[in-house]
Amino acid sequence: MRADRLVSLVLLLRQRGRLTADTLAEELEVSTRTVLRDIEALSAAGVPVYAERGRHGGFVLSPGFRTELTGLNHDEALALLTAGSGRGELVFGLGSALASAMRKVVDALPEGHRATASDAARRFLVDPETDLLSRRLVTEEVPGTTMIEVRRAVLAGRKLRIHYAPTGRPPQWRTVDPIGLVTVRDRAYLLATRDGEDRTYRLSRVLAAEELPEAAQRPDRVDLDRIWRERSAEFLSGSDHLTVQVRVDPARREELLDTALAVRAEEPGADGRLRLDVTFQDFRHAAWALWQLGTDAEALAPRSLRTALHDRAAAIVARYADAP
Repeated sequence: MRADRLVSLVLLLRQRGRLTADTLAEELEVSTRTVLRDIEALSAAGVPVYAERGRHGGFVLSPGFRTELTGLNHDEALALLTAGSGRGELVFGLGSALASAMRKVVDALPEGHRATASDAARRFLVDPETDLLSRRLVTEEVPGTTMIEVRRAVLAGRKLRIHYAPTGRPPQWRTVDPIGLVTVRDRAYLLATRDGEDRTYRLSRVLAAEELPEAAQRPDRVDLDRIWRERSAEFLSGSDHLTVQVRVDPARREELLDTALAVRAEEPGADGRLRLDVTFQDFRHAAWALWQLGTDAEALAPRSLRTALHDRAAAIVARYADAP
């Protein structure tokens, strides 16, 4: 629609400053002639857009110009409201800011769209606290003051001092160079380097944090998606991890995967069960996870795991051999 395009044109000039007609045409995916017509329409409507001549010329808005238009159509507003209906308090400590932003989105909508968009958003539920089997999602809490310090250091590009408690070891203070924040299944992680070495910290284990005045040693540009993939691959290749071949009832597949670190392979079996290669934290983790599934899962390899599960089952049978 032309109205959406006009708003997009204004927002581009507001956010990026002087732009040529060719650049605007490329951004808006229209012809240069269409851009010139849109500029004339904006000027006629009272929007202070004007042309600057010369080698570095282009179209600009008058300094200080602001508009209350958001440029949101119905589906765009619905997408934002739906995202905001999720568990916003888990988004790096930005829950209150997200709620405030959602109120502003609703307020900025045209009068006729407000009730429609709000009602539509209530038809979607994102990440409820329990699933269909009434299993409650485990949420890791991060103190608000800690989250604020971590977030500030990440965004400002400054060094960060954290009091971190690794599993099975006493907490220690350490100074890191923060790179970015990642959230996965309600768990938040800080990606950083320490003395030039890659480090990944679970935020729920950060007991306290302090932003330092020194600049962090990190690149100006970052590809968090690539870094996360690389660190995930490195983690899964850990020396203590155990990959197990499993045959499982399809109805219990999700329970198995909820306890595993990763799935390396999966295929249907001739007996109607699934065959998977699944990676666990270690041998003890694998034995515990498969024991929970009873006869609905069977470890095919390694042999040592089959033996351990057999011995445990035999011990249970022996204990209840004389049961009435």
